Amino acid sequence: MSETLDDDLYRRTKRLLEPGEIELVGAIVHTDLGSAEDIEMHQATVDIGEVIAEGAGHDPRDTYVYSGTDDTNFASNQHQGLTIEGDEFVWECQQLLREGTFDVVFYYEASADHEAILEGIRELGFDVTGVEE
Repeated sequence: MSETLDDDLYRRTKRLLEPGEIELVGAIVHTDLGSAEDIEMHQATVDIGEVIAEGAGHDPRDTYVYSGTDDTNFASNQHQGLTIEGDEFVWECQQLLREGTFDVVFYYEASADHEAILEGIRELGFDVTGVEE
């Protein structure tokens, strides 16, 4: 992936962290998965979501992935990690196909252990760029 695309994605991600109802940080996860690898992309999203849930102080078994497939408020490549009890926000992501492979942009509360999450994503075998406001 070109550095120009990386810089553009980083700037766009950082703008989305601007103050809202909750303070957010993010992670841009670079994969080598292409559009034909739907199952692997789904599993990567689940695995990374579990790392984020744990870093945010949740037991990953107490969270689930809500996908935009059947919701007009979501894009088909947009997903949220929510708590089973109370449907509380844990993380959100967008899967972006760029130059033939997916980059996945995750957002989660700034109170999470950002460095541990980034390290956990790296341990899954992905290149990741942390984004903070």
